[in-house]
Amino acid sequence: MSVANIRQSYEKGELLEAQASTNPLEQFNLWLNEALEQSVPEPTAMTLSTVGADHRPSSRTVLLKGVEEDGFVFFTNYASHKGQELAVNPWACLLFFWQPLERQIRIEGQVTKVAPAVSDAYYQSRPLGSRLGAWASNQSQPTELDALQARLKDVTEQYGDNPPRPEHWGGYRLEPTLFEFWQGRPSRLHDRLQYTKNETGIWTRQRLAP
Repeated sequence: MSVANIRQSYEKGELLEAQASTNPLEQFNLWLNEALEQSVPEPTAMTLSTVGADHRPSSRTVLLKGVEEDGFVFFTNYASHKGQELAVNPWACLLFFWQPLERQIRIEGQVTKVAPAVSDAYYQSRPLGSRLGAWASNQSQPTELDALQARLKDVTEQYGDNPPRPEHWGGYRLEPTLFEFWQGRPSRLHDRLQYTKNETGIWTRQRLAP
């Protein structure tokens, strides 16, 4: 079958202004809770898109680790490819796609590092293997499997069961300036509600053509 002939009719829901919250964060939490209740696979997985000094976009999947009044939190190696791009251009986009619900959420905003204490607390909550892995991996750099395993052995011997958080590893927070909620509908007449924040911090909402 040609990929051009693969298509699906979206018929599981609708997103009308009368149903949607005027606060995009409340709407996000509503949809996230529904994804959790309906056991959507990897509901906290989100595509993070960044743009570096070369003006070329790059995307990867990361996991949401916090939803706060001032933004969305995730953790990574600060020296990774995404970390290097965020150091040059601190604007990014998050994308959630929950296929079983035929829903998508796009979020744009500015990214800053979380406080060290926040990174410390989350790091200590991680499984030991993940904490040691943060030391062993020079993320995004070329490596050999044997070298990576040897590095893991070395840091395990060095830190044992209580490794400290590496300074090169921690959290980021994306403070949203734009949300777009997408609900699949029949005949490709999908619902798209976009929320944008003005200079005074007030959110405005409008429907976009599908």
